[in-house]
This record gives sequence, C-alpha cells and structure tokens, in this order.
Amino acid sequence: MNKKVTITARNVLTAVTLATAGLALTACTTTLPRDQKSRAETVQDINTRSDAAIKRLYEVAPGSRELVAQSAGVLVFPKVLGASVLIGAEHGDGVLRVKGKNQGYYTTSSGSVGLQLGAQSKAIVFVFKTQNALDKFLASNGWTAGVDATVAVANVSATGAVDLNTLNEPVVGFVMTNAGLMAGVSLEGTKVQRLEEGAAASGKAK
Repeated sequence: MNKKVTITARNVLTAVTLATAGLALTACTTTLPRDQKSRAETVQDINTRSDAAIKRLYEVAPGSRELVAQSAGVLVFPKVLGASVLIGAEHGDGVLRVKGKNQGYYTTSSGSVGLQLGAQSKAIVFVFKTQNALDKFLASNGWTAGVDATVAVANVSATGAVDLNTLNEPVVGFVMTNAGLMAGVSLEGTKVQRLEEGAAASGKAK
C-alpha cells in the first residue's frame, strides 16, 4: 500500500511539474501586441492614437494648443497601460513630433509601489518648450524624467482651469485619462527610450 501511495504522489508531482512548465512556456512564447503587428501597422496605430490624444489635450487644457505650437517638439504617448498588485509597471509607445512632423518613435516605462488593483490606461504628453531641452533629449541614450530634465506637470486648479503660466520648466508634462487631466500626479522616474530604427517612419502629422 505504501508503494501505491508513493507512485500516486510521484504521478501527481510529475503532473504538476509538467503543468508548470507548460505555463512557463506559454508565458515565454507570448508576444507583445506590437510584435504581433507589422511595423507599418504599429506606426499607423501610434500615429492615429497620437492624433486623438493631441486633440483631446487641446479640449481639456485650454492654452495647450499654443504651447505645443510654440514648442521645439512634443512627445506623445497616447496609450500607456499599467497594472499592478503592490508593485506596478506601466508601458506605452509614442511618437516625437517636431514642427508637425514625426521624427521618431519611442517607448516609455515606469514602476510604482502601492496597492493599485486592475489595469489602467492613460495618455502622457511631454512638451519640450525650448530647443535646448529637445536637443538634450535627442542626445540622451535613454531619458528619465526628473533625472535628465525637470518636468513640470500640468494640473487642474480648483476652478477647473489649467494655469500654464506656472509651468516654467523647459519640459512640461500632461497626463490624461478619459475623464480629463489627472490631478496630483508625478512623472518623475518615467523612462523613455527610442524604439528600433526599423519601427520609425516619417510623415506629416495632423
């Protein structure tokens, strides 16, 4: 009887091991959404979403249109997804636009600590107000907000307006959800890196 128990336990252990290995293999072979798309489709998706994000920014932050028009460049991450249980992570792809033209494609990532259950989506827009700020970004091999540049994050006041006059830093950040601008947020520690050259494309932005 002991022998049968031993064999049964061994069989259970083997089954668990195989199941675990199968899950691990599935995780390893799962591709990111942009890996499943062609580069052209990925670029088109980023461009389309960025057009919508900029349009939304002009709606929720009066005065931002002029700020973008007068800037040296604007970096748009239209869909930054984050999900966490205690330790969170966020990721999204975006495009850098200079004088209305797409100049390169980038990825952003950040981490946080805290209890935040469920997935969240938001748009992040970095506005480089000066040519010097843009040049430093372009020359960096990986750029981090709060480390390589101080970013002034636009917030909504008690009256519901956005006071752009208080955003005196050379880089201004906007964080939006479907409800509008997020209040009391920080972009410090947000990392930005350029995507591979093959994923980039040039073109006139809307």
